[in-house]
Amino acid sequence: MPLAAKKKKETLDNLPKDIPDETKKKLEAIKSKLDKFKDKVLSKFEDYIMGIALMPPSKDEKKKDDINMLILVDDSDSTKMPKEELKEKLHTIIIKMAEEIDKNLKPDVLILTELWQSCYDAKYELLQMMALAAPVFDKGMLAAIKIAEVHKTMVLKKFEKYIVSYVLAGSLVQGRATPQSDIDVFIVIDDTDVKKMTRAELKDKLRAIIIGMGLDAGKMTGIENKLNIQVYILTDFWENIKEANPIIFTFLRDGVPFYDRGIFMPWKQLLHMGRVKPSPEAIDMFKSTGDQMIQRIKLKLRDIGMEDLFYATLTPSQAAIMLFGIPPPTPKETPEVMMDVFVKKEKILEKEYVQILENIIQVRKELEHGTKKDVSGAELDKLLSSAEKYLKRLQKLFKQIEKIKEEDVVVHNYDSVVTIIRDILRLEGIEKVKDSEMITIFKAEVVQKGMIPEKYLRLFKEVVKSKKDYDSKKLLKHDVSKLNKNARELIRFLVEYIQRKRGRELEKTKIRVKHGKKFGEVILLGKQAFIIHDIDNEDKDISSAEIKADGSLGTIKKSSLEELEKALTAVEIPAKVFIKEPIFEDLKNIFGKDVEVLVNY
Repeated sequence: MPLAAKKKKETLDNLPKDIPDETKKKLEAIKSKLDKFKDKVLSKFEDYIMGIALMPPSKDEKKKDDINMLILVDDSDSTKMPKEELKEKLHTIIIKMAEEIDKNLKPDVLILTELWQSCYDAKYELLQMMALAAPVFDKGMLAAIKIAEVHKTMVLKKFEKYIVSYVLAGSLVQGRATPQSDIDVFIVIDDTDVKKMTRAELKDKLRAIIIGMGLDAGKMTGIENKLNIQVYILTDFWENIKEANPIIFTFLRDGVPFYDRGIFMPWKQLLHMGRVKPSPEAIDMFKSTGDQMIQRIKLKLRDIGMEDLFYATLTPSQAAIMLFGIPPPTPKETPEVMMDVFVKKEKILEKEYVQILENIIQVRKELEHGTKKDVSGAELDKLLSSAEKYLKRLQKLFKQIEKIKEEDVVVHNYDSVVTIIRDILRLEGIEKVKDSEMITIFKAEVVQKGMIPEKYLRLFKEVVKSKKDYDSKKLLKHDVSKLNKNARELIRFLVEYIQRKRGRELEKTKIRVKHGKKFGEVILLGKQAFIIHDIDNEDKDISSAEIKADGSLGTIKKSSLEELEKALTAVEIPAKVFIKEPIFEDLKNIFGKDVEVLVNY
């Protein structure tokens, strides 16, 4: 079977819709040469080649007959030689292959590391050039770059003022690209200077338009139903980082910026440095650092000195402390914290291991301050042996801590789910529910009435069952992971459900009015009312007043958008609002005698 038929690949028989007519004609004329070149390259380097594409013709009249080809190479697994050496070697071989087919074939090898580094350096010319290319062979990356670049251009053209970062993420940048891969992009919107609307309204409005642009980009490029767009507002994104949201941390770790205003790359660097709030990624990085550096010490022995030996033991120690839920201390304080927490309080670590860490830190300090001039080979061997012993014991400590934390997580997840379910039942007028009755009542009052899909009832039952297994000591490690996954999914949906319901109820508290050519709004929140005099004005004129017992408004005072947002956040679910006759007189006083009340707006 021919190589080209082995896998489903994009070829010249299936051209993207946006290729210019001139390029299409050229493609048809040289199709057999390109197919031959493609097959020859793939027969030797298929495991490395991510894509082969025909680039636009050169503007140089002397090079008008050149057939410019781009070969995108995955160098992520290159360990036998430096990346530049790999590129040069492939480039030399591929040029010879091209010349054997046609002297006008001009291939250029681009390694993935080089492409991503240009993005990290905010140099996007390569992306723009690749977006104009015609794929001859593609494992998915060329298509992803094309549609993402087209979509990014559309988004920036309309919303550049608000866009902080546009980032490619997901399996494509994790080295798992296939023609069937979804193309995941994350877009962060700056909401720090929003005046016309609330932050939530800004996110919803821009998100709808941006996703619509994604569909348009798919039709333009012929790459439809593959772009998966996630939109975050900057303040929420920062909260997700502080709360160690796994999705956000994976996005930061693997993502490649196609546009960045200087926000994404500092976050990415901080994550790689382990300086962001303790997260599974940062902890894993610290855990693996020790073994990696021990191997390095073995290879270099005395030449390595004390620096790596110091960090080989320090960083996993800090990882253990972070895993336990304590912010990482300074190097000097680390042994003391290890002793207080794991030796004295929890009694899960022996004192001798902390003394190994203390000794290594002390030797390094003496070398740094010059009180110790050198470390003999015998002393270094002894320190190295002690460090290996220490790291081996830390692996056991990690498992001990994880077991303690797993038990805490089981209880926390169960309590969180039950609390949210009680809140939802209260929204339906059911104030007190016993734990033993909760599943039955939730099913009857919420699920069977079509408010929440039955899938989430099943998840709730599984969470309850896991808690019972935990109480009876029957919960296995695998069950804990399943519980965490189910609980996270359930909590996320239920919180969004409450937020949606809260939003709908808040809408019912608003009186929309027209006065002259302006539109105003009165928002009734419990015993306080907020008046927006002109909702279309960028600098909103907002007032507030007490709602009296007879339904009229008290003294009207100057207020602000910040006070309104604070009041909206404080309201859980607004009580039913009854509009009494005196408030209509207040509306006349506020907006003028010709004020009109809008119904069903």
